[in-house]
Order: sequence, then structure tokens, then C-alpha cells
Amino acid sequence: MEDVLTLAKLDVGLVHRETMEVTPTITVPGMGSIFPGFSAMPAVFATAYLVGFSEWTCMRALVPFLAIDQKTVGLHIALDHIAATPVGMHVTAEVELTAIEGRKLRFRIDCRDDRETIGTGIHDRFIIDGSRFDSSLNRKLSAWRQGT
Repeated sequence: MEDVLTLAKLDVGLVHRETMEVTPTITVPGMGSIFPGFSAMPAVFATAYLVGFSEWTCMRALVPFLAIDQKTVGLHIALDHIAATPVGMHVTAEVELTAIEGRKLRFRIDCRDDRETIGTGIHDRFIIDGSRFDSSLNRKLSAWRQGT
């Protein structure tokens, strides 16, 4: 019952903001250990991390509204990375919940560095029951290991 009451407080218009410093680890060359071709690229905030940072900001916005075993998973993200950010600057993601369709949530994303807008887009998340999701993944993994 408490789960329903907590989610009932979730409403369109919720705004949340997170800020972080760009360090060498989250630049394009910082991804070189996984993707070697990235090592020779400019040392700027990587698009992959912009996506992850935006998604994380949406997740953080929802924390006060989710029950202990509820989580959210990403369904869709469309993000334009429009300006480079060098090491040392800060990036801020501001997200706004713009639609609620049952357990599907849509966010508007605006990202800035210390000087300008660096990214804009939308992100959809889905509220799940963590235990049921984990059970489903375990069944999938087990079937895969058995070759079925």
C-alpha cells in the first residue's frame, strides 16, 4: 500500500539537477582501455558519459518516490551532444519529468557546462519490481547456459 501512496506523489513537473567535474577518467581518451581507438581523441567529456550522467540524474530524481524494491530501467534516450567540455570544467544535468504513462516516465534533459549548453534531449524510464526483474534475468541466464 505504501508503494502506491509514494508513487502517487510523483507528478509531472518534478525537476532535479546534478553537477560533476569533468576528470580525465570521463573523457573520450579515458575510454581508451575499452575502446583503443579513443585514446588519440581530444580530452573532452565523452558522449557516453553524458548519456550515463543524464540517465543517472533522472534516476536520482526518482529516489524519494520509489519503494525499497522498486527500481527504474532506461527504455529510450535521444540526446544531442552539441558542445565539447574540457577537463576541469563542471557539467550540470537538469531533468524535468514531462509525462507519466502508468509505470513509464518521460524526462526532458538539459545539460550545461560552466559556459554553455552542451546537450539536450529526452529519456524514458520504466518503474520495475527489482526482485521480479532479477528473477527474470536469472531465468534468462540459466536458459542461455543450458543452450535453450
